[in-house]
Amino acid sequence: MKALVRALRERPRRLADTTFRSLRVRNYRLFFIGNTVSVVGTWMQRVAQDWLVYSLTGDGVALGIAAALQFGPMLLFGIVGGSIADRFDRRKILIGTQIGQALLALALGLLVVTDSVSLSLVYLVTLLLGLVSVVDFPARQSFVGDVVPRDSYVNAQSLNSTIHNTGRLVGPAIAGVLIAAAGVGPAFLINAVSFVAVIIGLVKMRPGEMQERARPKGRVKSFDGVRYILKNPRLRGCMIIILIVAVFGQNFRIVLPLLSSETFHGGPEQYGYLTASMGVGAVAGALWVASRDSMNGRFMLLATCALAAANLIVGIAPSIYVAYLAMVGLGFANICVNTAGRVLLMLNSPEEMHGRVLAVHGLVFVGSTPFGGPLLGWVCEALGARAGMEVAALTAVVAAALAAPALFRDRAAVREVPSMVGGRT
Repeated sequence: MKALVRALRERPRRLADTTFRSLRVRNYRLFFIGNTVSVVGTWMQRVAQDWLVYSLTGDGVALGIAAALQFGPMLLFGIVGGSIADRFDRRKILIGTQIGQALLALALGLLVVTDSVSLSLVYLVTLLLGLVSVVDFPARQSFVGDVVPRDSYVNAQSLNSTIHNTGRLVGPAIAGVLIAAAGVGPAFLINAVSFVAVIIGLVKMRPGEMQERARPKGRVKSFDGVRYILKNPRLRGCMIIILIVAVFGQNFRIVLPLLSSETFHGGPEQYGYLTASMGVGAVAGALWVASRDSMNGRFMLLATCALAAANLIVGIAPSIYVAYLAMVGLGFANICVNTAGRVLLMLNSPEEMHGRVLAVHGLVFVGSTPFGGPLLGWVCEALGARAGMEVAALTAVVAAALAAPALFRDRAAVREVPSMVGGRT
């Protein structure tokens, strides 16, 4: 009996040690803490920016255009950003991109509080944010490989997802209340200050404790990442899911404001709560994935099917309260799909290719928004916000079906890959 009691007491401790094991690495711990603060501010700005555009226009298409301007540069130049991330010091790159994003948030906040803002200026700032993200996205995603060993990729990427979705949980809830009380301006200013935390964390890292990093030799070609993915069936399957889900199922910033205001007749608070509900599920999903020590293609297929079901339930929810509950499940499934995609791309590619491979992921995941955003905005305007969620459900099923031949038999965790053949130039 004593042994059983001791085992029950030790199990939560072992689970916590497994789930948060990457935090034992000092450099990753600094990155984690700084990002936790910064991402809360980023999500506050995203909610405030969407509500600002909607309040200026009352138009779902305008929301889609703003999203397209912010994420369009990734579509045009994303793979170039991957080459930069593979060639240069990613820590220094990230310091520069965080400073750039902070200055843009400050500028937008000052425009709002001085009553100088206009739709064209909002569009300009979102476009500049998109240009910064061209380099920031692949550098940030591949930076995990610089601070933790290969056998911790699943854990570290999952904890990164926890950061992102803790921000999605806390940031929108704060932003919804703040916008209702003081307008959108303070949310932008708070975000500008929040970047200081991640900049400090990056500066305080010890370069000597970074993981030994394989560097590409000779000239780095941006399209190496595309070629490598096309040659690998497992990576092709991942990218099929990522592409379809990104175009039709990731544009929550377009659908949720309309779902809140037009379907459930709410305001910014309800929009914030819908987003925060998704964040609750996403945090739970990220922690669950972080407790795993492996990843495979079958997991990604199952998560995609679960995402389809969750989108459908939100689309047919009879009340805002049912929608809140369904958004928790949607957040859980969504983070499982996204984390599995990033981890499988890293585990199936050599270290010297991480920046370029993850840049293709960014191009598809983020760069597809210029197509998906306006398209979902049009669907919601023509057929209602519920139709946007139903389209997301149907297309997720299609994505799983198309990727199944490559991923369904992938039961074993992928831990090592050979060095790239023909990828060094």
